[in-house]
Amino acid sequence: MRIKILSAAECDLEEGHRFYETQADGLGNYFLDTLYSDIDSLAYFAGIHRVVLGYHRLLSKRFPFAVYYRVANDEVIVFAVLDCRRNPSWIRKKLSK
Repeated sequence: MRIKILSAAECDLEEGHRFYETQADGLGNYFLDTLYSDIDSLAYFAGIHRVVLGYHRLLSKRFPFAVYYRVANDEVIVFAVLDCRRNPSWIRKKLSK
């Protein structure tokens, strides 16, 4: 299955990278490696995750982030990668755009 990451999701990943890199040197790179690995797993496991706000939600294994995606025509489209510690109303607003 093909995986497509939208530019908004790429921006979310860059924002997470910047945050974790300020916490410790190299942690931002570990964050990206982990999240891209989680996203790559969707090639095999897409569609099995719980549907939240109209999107499938994959919870990252190492960081408090969720990958919101949809499956269409043998393609996984990643719409957002959001910090689960954010206010739920902010997450709803972000996903409704």
